[in-house]
Amino acid sequence: MRIRPGLCSVTFRELAPAQIADAAARAGLEVVEWGGDVHVPPGDIRRATEVARATADAGLAVCSYGSYFRAGPGEEIAPILDAAEALGTDRIRVWAGRTGSAAAGASERAWVVDALTRAADAASARGMGLALEFHGGTLADDDVQTLRVLDEVGAPNLSTYWQPAVSAPDDLALAHYETIADRVSAVHVFSWWPAGERLPLRARDELWRRFFATATVAPIPPRDALLEFVPDDDLGLLDGEAAVLRRYLG
Repeated sequence: MRIRPGLCSVTFRELAPAQIADAAARAGLEVVEWGGDVHVPPGDIRRATEVARATADAGLAVCSYGSYFRAGPGEEIAPILDAAEALGTDRIRVWAGRTGSAAAGASERAWVVDALTRAADAASARGMGLALEFHGGTLADDDVQTLRVLDEVGAPNLSTYWQPAVSAPDDLALAHYETIADRVSAVHVFSWWPAGERLPLRARDELWRRFFATATVAPIPPRDALLEFVPDDDLGLLDGEAAVLRRYLG
């Protein structure tokens, strides 16, 4: 299966959806993950329908809905499912709570897992899947802990994203991926180094070359590789960053 190059709309939060879709198409990308914080708010069916149309008009597909559902008390999945359905996507990115795995107590872990289980059931009823954000400050903050969450939930429609952990050197970042590779449905692509400094993609050329050399020939490759963030949020850099991503994908 071929990995599709795409863009996360949160890369350009200040731009209108039509501007983002047109820019992504001009850059040779194929799919967009629309974020739920600005571009497609949960439950806003009219907005989601408009964004879906703008995406299609640009010749692109909606690959996922980047929600900020943080599994736990007070979180509702229904408005997020409504927005994703109107967008016409079958994958929703979600977060495994609000606390890192080392700090979370047994009760907190239990309600995060329960909330994810119920959310996955609700998504399945609509023919959709959920995917964990691989991120610090959640129960999915490294490879082992992400597998633990996936196994505890045990839902066939729950997968995970992967991205290089902040400050992780190449070997460690790639080891994280290899542990969860057969559960990864999408990748957030960016080059931050040595911590949160946003660099051009080629600044971590070895990391990304090694990653895509492995991922593109995997038995179950990620479906999408999505550019997330560019230096200084500069739209003028998108064409070059997209060209680098497409070269990595061959």
